[in-house]
Amino acid sequence: MSDASTPVPSAQGAPKDQLDRDLIALLQANARESTANLARKLGVARTTIVARLARLEADAVIVGYTVRLGVEAAERAVQAFVGLSISPKAAKEVIRRLTRLPELRQLSSVSGEFDYMALLRTESTTRLDALLDEIGEMEGVIKTTTSVVLAVRIDRMA
Repeated sequence: MSDASTPVPSAQGAPKDQLDRDLIALLQANARESTANLARKLGVARTTIVARLARLEADAVIVGYTVRLGVEAAERAVQAFVGLSISPKAAKEVIRRLTRLPELRQLSSVSGEFDYMALLRTESTTRLDALLDEIGEMEGVIKTTTSVVLAVRIDRMA
């Protein structure tokens, strides 16, 4: 593939062409891949990859790099979905405090009974219990409801 691919009109914060999409797919498979290897796999210059990554990061298409656990390690972890009802005036501060929790995998604002739905992953039920206490004691958290994941049947996010 060459860097001469035709750009697709795109809004800020979205991949601009097939090279961007292919680069993102490679990074999703291995975020630690070197720019030299990415360039070789995509058939472009390393400087092209460096420039693309800089733009994708600046446009917030890529907002971080992470570690994915293998199936065995993930199965040993305890996951839970936590519905959060939060005082509207405290939402920004609660979100700021939740962001600091390494066990927080995802936080979504949702419609319905709760304001937010959090996905937590901890190494034990003891840590989950302590984490839920910590969240419940945050100023502005009105109510939490927790559902512990017993088994993951389909996972398309891995």
